[in-house]
Amino acid sequence: MTDKLNIDDLPIRDELKGKSPYGAPQLHVPVLLNTNENPYSLPEDLVARIAERVAAAARDLNRYPDRDAVELRTQLAAYLTTSTGHAVVKEQVWAANGSNEIIQQLMQTFGGSGRTALGFSPTYQMHDLISRGTGTRWIEGPRRPDFTVDVEAAETALQAERPDVLFLCSPNNPTGTAMERETVVRLYDAAQAVKPTLVIVDEAYVEFSHRPSLLELLDGRPLMVVTRTMSKAFGAAGLRLGYFAAASAVVDAVQLVRLPYHLSAVTQATALAALEFTDVLLGYVDKLKAERDRIVTELRALGLDVTDSDANFVQFGRFEDTHAIWQAILARGVLVRDNGVPGRLRVTAGTPAENDAFLDAVRTVLKENR
Repeated sequence: MTDKLNIDDLPIRDELKGKSPYGAPQLHVPVLLNTNENPYSLPEDLVARIAERVAAAARDLNRYPDRDAVELRTQLAAYLTTSTGHAVVKEQVWAANGSNEIIQQLMQTFGGSGRTALGFSPTYQMHDLISRGTGTRWIEGPRRPDFTVDVEAAETALQAERPDVLFLCSPNNPTGTAMERETVVRLYDAAQAVKPTLVIVDEAYVEFSHRPSLLELLDGRPLMVVTRTMSKAFGAAGLRLGYFAAASAVVDAVQLVRLPYHLSAVTQATALAALEFTDVLLGYVDKLKAERDRIVTELRALGLDVTDSDANFVQFGRFEDTHAIWQAILARGVLVRDNGVPGRLRVTAGTPAENDAFLDAVRTVLKENR
């Protein structure tokens, strides 16, 4: 029997009507540079260590996992402390299934019906979608033409909208732009001057940045949260492990909404193994940063308008028919991302060979369209 019911026939919540699920096209082409994945496979020594840790965890799969993920949070705190120079303890760290679940838990706690969240578009689309999914009204704040945040305009928006949650994405996805420390401080202060506002600093790509982490801003700012992920720098997109650092009271508050035993024993074991290989994995990050900078330089040499990038991807343009250019690059075996930013496309930094293929495709497409 054919099911003729479609989503428009369902009594879903008003804020979800007309929306599309988040996700990039998954196409089978030789070069995939559209989802900001780390292109380097995990080293064999780490794969073996994961197998050891998972095997040990498997012996107790008849039991629930550590509900509070104490060992994992301890090691994440140690990583943050070592990599940033800012001391963090496990009581300030919480982990979940990807940074998206982290954001969802924060919005379940601090957002909700009758509350609002403000972000600066274009930015990570899941901030909007998770806000709506938790019944939180989403408000788009302004960006300058160069995709940086206009502080004065942002302060005006904060005074007018009085949001309960403020999203600051640095480096920003899809543009790659990072925020100045002083900008974040001003916006935090401006938000608190209006009402108690949770300020979420999304640092999913910070390991690729030219700038230091904003983690040290947590001191003296009890309503600031810094979110992270192991999907990018740690090359573990398939693991689905995100985390945040904040005042311990924020960690306590989020546990009011987290599902019981939300992080499996296998997930915790795999993440702990990856953290043992931090130095090796961050070595791949150095390679990707160099490739990212090479892409920026070569695209600019082709006469394209390229946004400064502190992430593992590059936004470039401008094109009169963005989708046509995207399609032409795809026809040459390279998949990049059309995020809907007018006149712009985004490419993930891949291996040197993948980036060569992308740059060759762009050169050919530009030659054919001039």
